[in-house]
Amino acid sequence: MHAATASPDAPRRVALLGVGNILLSDEGVGVRLVERIEAGYRLPEWVTVLDGGTCAMEMLEELENLDLLVIADCVRTGRPPASVVVLKDDDVPAFFRTKLSPHQVGLSDVLATLHFTGRAPGRVVVVGVQPVSIDTGMALTEAVAAALPEAEAAIVSALQNAGVPCTPRCAEAA
Repeated sequence: MHAATASPDAPRRVALLGVGNILLSDEGVGVRLVERIEAGYRLPEWVTVLDGGTCAMEMLEELENLDLLVIADCVRTGRPPASVVVLKDDDVPAFFRTKLSPHQVGLSDVLATLHFTGRAPGRVVVVGVQPVSIDTGMALTEAVAAALPEAEAAIVSALQNAGVPCTPRCAEAA
């Protein structure tokens, strides 16, 4: 696979982490978003794309000493269903304190452990979508599925703003 050339100030250790349970409808939105990014964009080889499912501590080693960690997840913020939420850097610890995501206990533990050991990511961005339903089912609700392009754009923006080239695969065929 051909990797895009990085700008000199681009981060060199980047991870895109999708978390969620795809068996609980909108709960799996983070995993579905990461799948969309992988299918739609060519990322540099120094970007690690992870399907975290509902696991967290098992990924501790893969998340150590990152320049940037972008997390895609289902979040409960009290906003209208299918709202896209973007949290960055100092807002992320507050996000974990308010118990908005079903996975944040695991993610909170991972980030706290990384911070305690001096191996925390330099920057963290959370892109989340407010669920409509977390009932059993493998499909996202129509409203959350309709929010995917906005959430995808937020992930791409977070990566590009950090100097990570994201080349749309459709542009390569043109």
